[in-house]
Amino acid sequence: MKIGVLAIQGDFAEHIAMLKRLNVEAVEVRLPEHLKGLDGLIIPGGESTTIGKLATDYGLMEPLRQFGQRHAVWGTCAGAIFMSKDASRNQPLLNLMDIKVERNAFGRQVDSFEADLDIPELKQVTGTKDAFHAVFIRAPIIESVNGDAKILASVADGRIVAAQQVHLLATSFHPELTNDTRFHEYFLSLAD
Repeated sequence: MKIGVLAIQGDFAEHIAMLKRLNVEAVEVRLPEHLKGLDGLIIPGGESTTIGKLATDYGLMEPLRQFGQRHAVWGTCAGAIFMSKDASRNQPLLNLMDIKVERNAFGRQVDSFEADLDIPELKQVTGTKDAFHAVFIRAPIIESVNGDAKILASVADGRIVAAQQVHLLATSFHPELTNDTRFHEYFLSLAD
């Protein structure tokens, strides 16, 4: 399996390190031609407006949209915003997932936190029963899921923090900042 990580801004190196821990070939994606031959793509956290502007400048918007129609794509934090159809503001979006996202919904950097999440789909694929310890940094929330998108996880107050739409995945948190490979394993099951 060969997975790309959008490497134009954000914490792409952490995703690459996690994929290598799972013995998966990981490729940095910076130009449209880097998408060729990939089984899936991760769009990392960072700053969603900057990711969108750089993707536009590098001619990646339409190639990323086309890739996401046929292949597994996972957006973490800013990547989830970039994948959404609605971010409640004017910024470049891929319009891949039928979700509405609110940026920085949990507050500023000082409001970052960690939480244990119960994610049944994760348990089914990995066979473990433990909660997933999630790291939230200036995190968005997924305000709503529509069409064939479904909720995968919510925090204790009910706000949605993970969603899936067939082969597309969005998380408000950063699994690449933990030692737990299960979310990456789950994504690989979608790319398979």
